[in-house]
Amino acid sequence: MAVEVKELLEAGVHFGHLTRKWDPNMAPYVYMERNGIHIINLYKTAAKIDEAGEALAKIAASGRKILFVATKKQAKDIVAEKAGSINMPYITERWPGGMLTNFVTIRKAVKKMAMIDRMKKDGTFLTLSKKERLQVDRLRAKLEKNLGSIVDMTRLPGALFVVDIKREHIAIKEAQKLNIPIFAMVDTNSDPRQVDYVIPANDDASKSIDKVLSYVTASVAAGLADRKADKDQDDNNEAVAPTKKSAAKAVVADEEE
Repeated sequence: MAVEVKELLEAGVHFGHLTRKWDPNMAPYVYMERNGIHIINLYKTAAKIDEAGEALAKIAASGRKILFVATKKQAKDIVAEKAGSINMPYITERWPGGMLTNFVTIRKAVKKMAMIDRMKKDGTFLTLSKKERLQVDRLRAKLEKNLGSIVDMTRLPGALFVVDIKREHIAIKEAQKLNIPIFAMVDTNSDPRQVDYVIPANDDASKSIDKVLSYVTASVAAGLADRKADKDQDDNNEAVAPTKKSAAKAVVADEEE
């Protein structure tokens, strides 16, 4: 999916923060100042989206998960929709401390959700008192809200994609500790040195977030499609191999006769 600078412009991706709030390390990505606001160079944004997209496609093709993180109001619904559409895990509520660095504990909480679901299926839930059922339901709802989207994430993700690295600084720190590659939309008020793949962009406007995420998830989808195509090819090769072997045996048999 080719990145169109015109589309980025129409989505307002170029609007940075007030000049007095800027991080000087974002200078290479700033085009100019207008009315006290920094304007992001969209040609550099487009190039960085392409670069990040290629890397994300490779990670997806390898079979590893990409965890999307965005808890700010204007981003959470967009990220949930986009990440969900490509079957990738996401965190859009409060970041659970130790989500990455204490992953074993997080997995235990996810298993607790599964256990409650089993109780409801096998009838055990109905043997509890009314008060106990209410407590279990509340616990299940709380776990679903915070961890529902990572139920299928059985191991640490292959990468993190973050919207607003200032807000999600705990997630950034945890990923850094574990050397998990970090991809992020980085606005002019943030330090891009914390991120492995920087996408300079307005991370406050929903239109801007939606546009960048559309490109990013399209790249991930392409990687997943490549993985499926390779798997299908391997399955075909495995199916053809026995047929060839049988044919070879038949030829040998004919010669022996």
